[in-house]
Amino acid sequence: MEEKKAAIKYALVTGGSRGIGRAVCVQLAKDTSYHILINYNSNKEAALETLREVQSVGGSGEIIQFDVVDAELVKKQLDAWHENHKEAVVEVIVNNAGITKDGLFMWMKPEDWSDVINTSLNGFFNVTNPLIQKLLVNRYGRIINMVSVSGLKGTAGQTNYSAAKGGLIAATKALAQEVAKRNITVNAVAPGFIRTDMTDALDEKELKKMIPANRFGEAQEVAHIVSFLASEKSSYITGEVININGGIYS
Repeated sequence: MEEKKAAIKYALVTGGSRGIGRAVCVQLAKDTSYHILINYNSNKEAALETLREVQSVGGSGEIIQFDVVDAELVKKQLDAWHENHKEAVVEVIVNNAGITKDGLFMWMKPEDWSDVINTSLNGFFNVTNPLIQKLLVNRYGRIINMVSVSGLKGTAGQTNYSAAKGGLIAATKALAQEVAKRNITVNAVAPGFIRTDMTDALDEKELKKMIPANRFGEAQEVAHIVSFLASEKSSYITGEVININGGIYS
């Protein structure tokens, strides 16, 4: 009788080429035995740099290209990936891809609204929906959604982003209830001001006055929380939003 091969376990991180996504990929490589599946949209070189960093800490992984907004492409790429990795299972999904197009609602263009919603909220659906059946069959999984302080308290000039992240928080809580019996947890991580490319243009000196901790956070600090939620240690935490914001909103 042919012995069944053990599944090779992967953690998929969308938007894994830079910023918080890159830090998450590297931290998961350090803390877990998962192979890291690094998703990128357009910047292949940045994704390869993430892969090099994953390998430099003793991890292994590969890159996968798709725009989370394009449901058809996401499914096509994931199907092709599974076809080439018959022994593999994606056990951890980190929905990190997101964009901002800030501006006052009064002047907001329709595409600035829909692009932000499509990336954060529809992107979560487009990536998680094709993968969740395998998690349910395997009776184990970790889904971690990157949200924001804006999705909890709302931020002026970010009505689109606040709506996208607020919707993702609600989706997190609902899905958590659907899949908990199958040993699948669904949680969200809500960063405040974190030092990344996305916050480069902000006036850190001025903004940190609003933050009780009096500083911006680091991407690695967010990555530690994601890594914990991706582990077996977090098995009784689900439907939660973990804030990491230096006390700006609690």
